[in-house]
Amino acid sequence: MKKNILVLCTGNSCRSQMAHGYLDLYAKKTANIYSAGIETHGLNADAVAIMSQDDVDISKHSSNHIDEYAAIDFDYIITVCDHANENCPYIPSKNAIRLHHNFFDPSKVIGTNEEKHKAFVKARDEIKHYITNFVKKHLGR
Repeated sequence: MKKNILVLCTGNSCRSQMAHGYLDLYAKKTANIYSAGIETHGLNADAVAIMSQDDVDISKHSSNHIDEYAAIDFDYIITVCDHANENCPYIPSKNAIRLHHNFFDPSKVIGTNEEKHKAFVKARDEIKHYITNFVKKHLGR
């Protein structure tokens, strides 16, 4: 039976979308992957671009609100920013294992295009490393 995994962030536009993309890549055969925000900010174009450089296509993802998944019993809920972790609404999953990692938010970087690009690479690589370890540890893949 597939596990249900939710990645939660503030706006479901950048970090949670990148994590969702890597979970799709590494765990789709063993898990149903969802991502949501406590708000919806739309898909971040820079996140789409940086993921495509690692051959992960998130361009068809949508920015979803946590309320859309109220009926799903999650096995894992991963918050990827402190704001979502601190303001997370009650999610009625009976036995969900809740994990938290505050990833650097590249969308907040102000600077040159090169500085912004480096910020997205840094966030993407940190998220990829975290998700790879999560899949090995919790899904045995």
